Amino acid sequence: MPNPESAPSTTTSDGRSQRWNGHKAERRDQILVAAVTAIRQGGAEVGVKDIAERAGVPRSVVYRLFGDRDDLDEHVRIRIISELMTRLTPVLSPEGTVGNAVTRAVETYLGWIVTNPHLHRFLAAGSKRAATSSTSVSEARTAVAEQVSRLFASSIERHGGAADIAEPLAFGLVGMVDNSVNRWLGRGMQPLTADELSRVLQRWIVHTIVVAMADVGVDVKEQTPVIDLFGPAPK
Repeated sequence: MPNPESAPSTTTSDGRSQRWNGHKAERRDQILVAAVTAIRQGGAEVGVKDIAERAGVPRSVVYRLFGDRDDLDEHVRIRIISELMTRLTPVLSPEGTVGNAVTRAVETYLGWIVTNPHLHRFLAAGSKRAATSSTSVSEARTAVAEQVSRLFASSIERHGGAADIAEPLAFGLVGMVDNSVNRWLGRGMQPLTADELSRVLQRWIVHTIVVAMADVGVDVKEQTPVIDLFGPAPK
């Protein structure tokens, strides 16, 4: 009969596995923090060697935890997007007037880009392996557009209109801002200054909202209080 004391301990094995998984997660986080810092300071072309040195680990550990550079880059993009969305999500909940809400959203987004141009270029470059942008970047852009779409749909429905335009309107606005900013950044933040670009984007967004909402019977102006759009429908 086997000696119970000599049998492998499931509890011990599980504890060792949990410690190892925790160590791996800590190392991965350490590497991602180092990668974001390296890109923020030196640009998107930073090498794995520099990232490993900043993280204080051998380069072989980076590849063991992430597989290859494309896998590492996608996880870095997810980390950058998380940082951006932490800043952006609160200002997508409109307050004050329509103009105020648009100003906060545009200024927050452009402010983050001006402070972190290398991070934004890294996101815009997408995956080297794929012809299109990365899945994480596409999903983040879609999430923002869908949140804006729900706001438009809510307002239109409260005022008795058909909300069919809400989604194309939201995705069109997000695409306009994204493409305009990417082109501006690609030209070295020229020919407009950041403040000038912010102001024209705000005007374009407000004017587009005013015209689109008027088409479905909702009267919107730049000075319209948000509560009038998303509060109880007028009787």
